[in-house]
Amino acid sequence: MTKRSELMREQSHKRARFARPYVVLASVLALGAGGVAVIAANASAGNSSPPEAGRDTGGANTRQRAQTIDCPDVGDRLRDVPAASRRTVDRNLAQLDVQVADAYRRLTSGRAAGGTVLTELKDKRGATIGRIVNALRAASVDTSGLTRMSGCQVKWDTVRTTGQTGGQGPGQGAPGQDQGQGAPDQGQGQQGQGSSRDDFVDIRNVRPNVNEPGFRRDGSTGTFTSECGRNENGRFNSDNVIVAPGVSNGAHHMHDYVGNDSTDGFSTNESLAAAGTTCGNGDQSTYYWPVLRVRDGRQERDVNAPGGGIEGNVGTILTPSEVSIEFRGSPVSRVTPMPRFLRIITGDAKSFTNGTANANASWTCTGFENRELTDKYPICPGGSKVVRTFRFQSCWDGRNIDSANHRTHVAFADDNGVCPQGFRAIPQLVQRITYDVPGGAVFAVDSFPEQLHKPVTDHGDFINVMSNRLMARAAGCINSGRDCG
Repeated sequence: MTKRSELMREQSHKRARFARPYVVLASVLALGAGGVAVIAANASAGNSSPPEAGRDTGGANTRQRAQTIDCPDVGDRLRDVPAASRRTVDRNLAQLDVQVADAYRRLTSGRAAGGTVLTELKDKRGATIGRIVNALRAASVDTSGLTRMSGCQVKWDTVRTTGQTGGQGPGQGAPGQDQGQGAPDQGQGQQGQGSSRDDFVDIRNVRPNVNEPGFRRDGSTGTFTSECGRNENGRFNSDNVIVAPGVSNGAHHMHDYVGNDSTDGFSTNESLAAAGTTCGNGDQSTYYWPVLRVRDGRQERDVNAPGGGIEGNVGTILTPSEVSIEFRGSPVSRVTPMPRFLRIITGDAKSFTNGTANANASWTCTGFENRELTDKYPICPGGSKVVRTFRFQSCWDGRNIDSANHRTHVAFADDNGVCPQGFRAIPQLVQRITYDVPGGAVFAVDSFPEQLHKPVTDHGDFINVMSNRLMARAAGCINSGRDCG
């Protein structure tokens, strides 16, 4: 199991205290079809006072503050949702996301003061949470604490900008060094980039931090691989059938899809089982993740669509240069075949506001894969590709194919590869996705609008739709130490 980077462990989301009760400053925000707007933002009743903006000592770079909305994640708190209540609960959880996205747009457009936006949002969330509570109480489920989760606050993020565009990588001008990806520059002179320089780090400056547990005698050393393509056909939608079933645009950002060729927000187990697949071995599973975009100011085909430009996800969508889908064994035991229709989410799409407890996706560069980042995008040297890796939970409770918060039915093994008590080892899905990012380009992952395209919000989704026979074959290969596909 890969440990998180030192940078990730050091990251803190605690709100700082500031001496000034009221500060007016400029915030850089990505809007519409990729434009960057500078607006005046101020502290309002019920908000924490925003930190003061200043200028870097380097002269060209300016530190400013971007604002977003931080709300308690109601869905993550749910532990028991009976089947009879699930549709009502899922529909209202999706409505909470709509409300936050709408409030974020109002806040960043300057059409309403922050205090007004937060007050109106609290009222709307209160009514929606009330419907969730009523549905759960009707099923005799404990709802203590949910009614206190309607209030939100403004969260502030440092945005370092520069007037320069198309800068070279960190080795610019240095003899004997590669000039690779450009360091990201954002400002009025570079419309549509939408990423802060502080979200990036030169991978060469990251210390090796990947540690894999050694296999014991009883470990399962084989692998099973599905070759499912790279989404060459451009199958995208902004649904999320796991978190928001029966809802259009439930993710508020675009996903790449490979595997099952019918997946959208309205898919059912029956429709998935009847569908075709892009996988060469007949694996009908669905694999999806947020698209990666070059923030180049160009209009992608979803520029006026929900989940796309309407919600600040702008720029050219990159097709991966390679997608690897591999199932691996346990270092300490044999693996149990996954049940059909098991659902697993790794990472947290709301980690920027939720905190990093569930953040898991990693970023690195080819040639440097012994060092990984969770809370930064990598700047890769010339000839090196950007790599995203999703290591899914490899322990299952042995009973449920899903859970109320889509997390508690599965778990990660510890650093030695041992599953928690009451869980059993299953094949671990590991997805490795690489990209040829143009030199000097700024890129960002699609996200919920209020999550500001932060790398820490990256995540992957998986529904196992392998036939029982194919899954048994996969587990058999893994347990016998063979490499199959």
